[in-house]
Amino acid sequence: MTAAAGILSGFANPTRFRRLSGPVAFLAGAVSLGLFVWGFYLSLVVSPVDYLQQEAVRIMYVHVPAAWLSLLSYTSLALAALFHIIWKHTLAGLYVRAAAPLGATFTFICLVTGSLWGRPTWGTWWVWDARLTSVLILFFLYIGIMAAADAFENRDKGLWAASWMALIGAVNLPVIKFSVDWWNTLHQPASISSFARIAEPAIDGSMLQPLIIMAGANLSLFIALAVLRLKSEIVSRKLDIARIRRNHV
Repeated sequence: MTAAAGILSGFANPTRFRRLSGPVAFLAGAVSLGLFVWGFYLSLVVSPVDYLQQEAVRIMYVHVPAAWLSLLSYTSLALAALFHIIWKHTLAGLYVRAAAPLGATFTFICLVTGSLWGRPTWGTWWVWDARLTSVLILFFLYIGIMAAADAFENRDKGLWAASWMALIGAVNLPVIKFSVDWWNTLHQPASISSFARIAEPAIDGSMLQPLIIMAGANLSLFIALAVLRLKSEIVSRKLDIARIRRNHV
């Protein structure tokens, strides 16, 4: 446990992070831009029309990556919350604060595009089934974490409250993942992520390629924005500490 804490301390050094944040954000942003251009071309021009859903199937290339990123964002956020609570790494707590709005945005995009896709596919904008409801709860968890982080005048207390909420809310992640298997739901089961389908996914390769590229674009965008927001949180914390010290002089 002590060795792990020492390794994390090396990576969680704010000064070292600030030096690396610029190049990492620039590289991730450039990769994201390139993948978005390539992905949108494949999604809107090259990818075929589905014989049942017709052109509405193209919503998948925005909806599915946003859904993946909403879960990945929360997973990283919950892990950071764990590190903050156990090893008291300030940078991990600041990451919770920095990543929550990004995760909320991806979740909101997932909900909106899912509703747009559901109208022609299911004949309704919304149904209270397990998958949709659990993703909506995920969105509210993000909002709750953001509110908890700003609920205290003392920023450190806000980070602790947000970290605990993020960690407790992680129980919703397996519910989202396995909801289509545990309950009867309108939402289709996983077409790619099931271990039985890795060698031969249910989705055709002409649609799988742009989907993976769009997922990579969204992931790169998340990394770039998360790094920039975390850098901003570090600067803001230093300014708060300096202000408090001036007030006590």
